[in-house]
Parts: sequence; C-alpha cells; structure tokens
Amino acid sequence: MIHRGARNVEPATIEECDNTCNGSELELESLELILPDRGTTDKMAEMFKALGDPTRVRLIYALSRKELCVHDLSTILDMGQSAVSHQLRYLRNLRIVKRRKEGKTVYYSLNDAHVEQIFLQTHEHISHE
Repeated sequence: MIHRGARNVEPATIEECDNTCNGSELELESLELILPDRGTTDKMAEMFKALGDPTRVRLIYALSRKELCVHDLSTILDMGQSAVSHQLRYLRNLRIVKRRKEGKTVYYSLNDAHVEQIFLQTHEHISHE
C-alpha cells in the first residue's frame, strides 16, 4: 500500500500507462488547465459534506418547500430548537441557507435557486435507482 498524504492508496493493478491511454499530451494539458482551482474544489467538497448529513438533508428539503422559522423546523424534524439552530448556522456559514428577520422571529430559506437545483437533482438522481 502506498501512503499519500492522509490516504492509503492501493498500487495500480490495471496495466501500466504507455502515454497513449486516452488522449494526446495536448489534450491532457488543456484538461489540466480547465480543472477548478484548489479553493473552488474545497468549497465544492464542503457543499457535498453538508449534504452528507441526514439531518441537514431533511432541513434543506423542508426549506426547499417553504420558508420556516426554527420553531417550525424543530417541530417538523422532531428535534430540539438548539440542535436545529446549530445545523442552520452550519448551513448559513456555507451559504446554503439564508435568514430573514421579522420582528423577533427569524425565518430561514434556501440561499438561491442553485442550492435548490443541486438538492432537487440529487434527489431525482437517487430516486431512479
């Protein structure tokens, strides 16, 4: 086993590459140029990490249907308000949800249509299994 950073990687068992695998050197260089930078890929990974928690998925699903306050979310999810607030803070820090204050009540909703589309397409994808 080869150790690379924090991961252990099995040695390749597929035939060795002889520089003619799937593209010319020029094609590979152009692909390398369009890859997102590390900052972008880190942010994308954080987004998917947020979607990796069932509680947050349920929160996002509820908010994709309607703007809700912490009390309503805690009732729907059968969770304490502090636990819901903690998850909402996490999602807000990632700009997945936003809040709007009306008097003393804070309402939460999805930050934008992109977040909703990512969620809905993911839901549609797994529904086809």
